[in-house]
Amino acid sequence: MARPFKRSKTLSSKNTAWAEAQKHLAGGVNSPVLSFKSVGGDPVFMKRGLGPCLYDIRGQKYIDYCLSWGAILLGHADPQTVQSIQSQAAKGTSFGTVTEYETALAIEIKRAFPAMERIRFTSSGTEAAMSAIRLARGVTKRDRILKFEGCYHGHGDSLLVKAGSGLATFGSPDSRGVPKDIARWTSVLPYNDSGAVIDFFKKEKKIACVIVEPIAANMGVVPAKKEFLEVLRKETKKNGALLIFDEVISGFRVCFGGAQHVYGIEPDITLLGKIIGGGLPVGAFGARSGLMSALSPSGKVYQAGTLSGNPLSMASGKSVLSRLSKPFYEKMRQKTSQFLEEARGIFMKRKVSAVIQDVGSMFTIFFTPRPVVNFKDARSSDQRLFKTFFHGMLAEGVYLPPSAFETLFVSAAHGDRDFQKTLKALKTVCF
Repeated sequence: MARPFKRSKTLSSKNTAWAEAQKHLAGGVNSPVLSFKSVGGDPVFMKRGLGPCLYDIRGQKYIDYCLSWGAILLGHADPQTVQSIQSQAAKGTSFGTVTEYETALAIEIKRAFPAMERIRFTSSGTEAAMSAIRLARGVTKRDRILKFEGCYHGHGDSLLVKAGSGLATFGSPDSRGVPKDIARWTSVLPYNDSGAVIDFFKKEKKIACVIVEPIAANMGVVPAKKEFLEVLRKETKKNGALLIFDEVISGFRVCFGGAQHVYGIEPDITLLGKIIGGGLPVGAFGARSGLMSALSPSGKVYQAGTLSGNPLSMASGKSVLSRLSKPFYEKMRQKTSQFLEEARGIFMKRKVSAVIQDVGSMFTIFFTPRPVVNFKDARSSDQRLFKTFFHGMLAEGVYLPPSAFETLFVSAAHGDRDFQKTLKALKTVCF
């Protein structure tokens, strides 16, 4: 790094809301990354959002590139989405019965994901991943699953497992409270390593499923190599294992049809979330009808959820998805690409060693001189530099996800004025 970033004074700001939250909430938050632990300082308490911006409890305005971790596609408080939620709330928020709203959203999803012939809604992406793995185990009558280092699939016990030494690791728990007897049924391999996958399947024959982010977004944006996904598809078919694409983030974000459309590879099971709820809690998993028929009540694999298919989430999701099309995504891609090219130019001119990786309207800034292809590469990014960068941008009115390993997002509401203000902040911080 040739030049340091401009330091901000936000780290020491007094935050009485944070002190109060810590008296009543575990750790002061309901999700660990919100605590700012990885970047230091106190978290910013937001009060409202509008278009591409957030406003904190002091009235400070920020251009938002977190966008509820990718769930907000059309911008905060999008009028049509708000109207759909208000209209449904007036009719009732939850019934505990079947509704036509679930069917309506499922139809919208199938327009983009035809391989999801049958869909089951959940209340979160974590639930969708847990349920899909149970389905895979139930159908194949096998226990072992394979995941990849750096990919996050929620906080289910089978998935909170990290890689150890060696080519393929029989997992060890990555969190207290996860029994070793559960973790041992999860194997972990390096992301984008086709050779490791081939070698693994030579040794392990009774694999229930392979779960992967086809475009990783939880170690930053790291697209899978096409060859890697092709090997996964070939090896799972050959060995009778199921292939699960976790598109909770990439689905309805990178294009109409998600990463599986980009790569032209159809998984056995697809996971969705985030955008399909229009900003409200939701998750979903789906597959060809024959596979999904194994779920209760038609089959013997049990899965349920009291608030799954909640009318508010269904109405909000339908409002968003019904307005999406291939031209919409092309426009999103073009404006994001143009913005990032200018950002790259600033880093280059200021001699900042950084790589910006992007797909569609999602991107990550890695403070490393080389492209990132796996979690090992991602960890080589300068996290201390990101911490300074994060607070510098925050002080300039630009809100980024508070972690070096997260993804930034652009919404349909972001315009040239927002991008120019962001680029101006970038020039100020990279003095």
